[in-house]
Amino acid sequence: MRTKPRRSERQRPQPQSPLLTLPFRQPRNPFPPAEILTPDQIQQLHDASMHILENIGLDFLDDEALAIWQQAGAKVDRAARHVWIDRGLLLEAIAPAPATFTWRARNPARNVVIGGSALAFGPNGGMVYAMDLDNGRRPGTLADFTNFVKLSHLINTIHFSSWEQVAAHDVPVSTRHLQRLLVAFTHSDKAVMEAAHGRIITADNLEMARLVFGSLDGDPVIGDVINVNSPLRYDERMLGGLINYARAGQVCFITPFILAGAMSPVTLAAALAQQNAEALAGVALTQLVRPGAPVVYGGFTTNVDMKSGSPAFGTPEGAWAIIAGAQLARFYRLPYRASGGLTSAKTADAQSAYESLWNLWPAVMAHTNLLMHAVGWLDGGLTAAFEKFIIDAENLAMFSRFLEGFVIDDDSLALDAIAEVGPGGHHFGTEHTQAHYKTAFYQSALSDRLNFDAWQASGSVDAAQRANTIWKELLAQYEPPPLDPSIAESLRDYVARRERELAGVNLYE
Repeated sequence: MRTKPRRSERQRPQPQSPLLTLPFRQPRNPFPPAEILTPDQIQQLHDASMHILENIGLDFLDDEALAIWQQAGAKVDRAARHVWIDRGLLLEAIAPAPATFTWRARNPARNVVIGGSALAFGPNGGMVYAMDLDNGRRPGTLADFTNFVKLSHLINTIHFSSWEQVAAHDVPVSTRHLQRLLVAFTHSDKAVMEAAHGRIITADNLEMARLVFGSLDGDPVIGDVINVNSPLRYDERMLGGLINYARAGQVCFITPFILAGAMSPVTLAAALAQQNAEALAGVALTQLVRPGAPVVYGGFTTNVDMKSGSPAFGTPEGAWAIIAGAQLARFYRLPYRASGGLTSAKTADAQSAYESLWNLWPAVMAHTNLLMHAVGWLDGGLTAAFEKFIIDAENLAMFSRFLEGFVIDDDSLALDAIAEVGPGGHHFGTEHTQAHYKTAFYQSALSDRLNFDAWQASGSVDAAQRANTIWKELLAQYEPPPLDPSIAESLRDYVARRERELAGVNLYE
């Protein structure tokens, strides 16, 4: 038995997945944005949102946030920790928010534009469990998180490398943010996100970003979701993160999580009016903290399943909410965040595919600027799945190709080739085909195009099994991007010191 490969075999380069060879490029949406609301309906939702802000108000469970609102002229009940916001104050406050900004990566070639017609795909985030065909579903580990970061770095239709892709249960809760950000900065040179979970965590995140970038002046380099505790409440942890990030000029994407029928009335109009009020209140607070701070209007509105009470993803109602949310964001001249590959399916099956596409298509065609959870999401957001990650990444690559459009000119019309072949022939051997065949069509990394007999003879492998092979091949080809050794050492030293200082500290009280 031969135990060592021949030298020629060792030197033979590994074949590269098309997902690996696609260049890093942000798609621009050339089509008019999909719209389902008339201008009058937008105005109705705006007026309803202003009524909520002025007459019902929101809880802000943070003393500094209450003081900021009071100083700005809002009506504040400090004992009840409740704020009512006049529409004039609200609209004046959000006016400085930039319609477009650049999110810097440590490799400037991978900077990301947020706003306008630009589309940025972000990875899965916030999952409890990791899952793959080999090891099944299990609590996530730092190794799982690192592998997701490596895949996000390698696949260039994903524009951010790190976003809490899965919880690292083998790392103490108080220091997980440190280990995640260390992995993000050392295993990728793409733009990064990290948790806005209170003041201590965001202070660490900002300090580690300073070590990498030297300064936080200029365009932002880090940010995260500010989740509204719907209905109508911002909790202390989210407000601490919002204030820290906004004050440092970093990105907040203000995102109410509304399940119509649970966190809002069952009607989509009411859900959207409430989403709009909640999102605008958070946007306004970022601008009161620091006028001009980059901020994104987020939407995460769908419906509950009325039989189980569970969130329902990939629904017509969720698609309406995505498109309407984008229209509302444009109404206020704000970049828009939605989510992509959402599904309630428990495995990478047909349900996961069609539900995810019922989020992706509306989000892309509505001109979403920041499309989060674009890959890897399963089980209502509880599970990050490696096979689903690859299946979703294939869809992102196809969207990027689709948005490029196609050319109509003398060469592409190919009238000479049509005349050359004439009736009843074929075009495989024509000069025109030979000149264009390598780039004529999107080459799938995942899809099977064999006939049935050949597919059966090759093992009857399905999409999830092919995806399993692909993510392993990608990780085998991973090489870390260069990072100044002194920066890497400074990051490791900072993490080690803060791990000692935070040992046993509960950051989530």
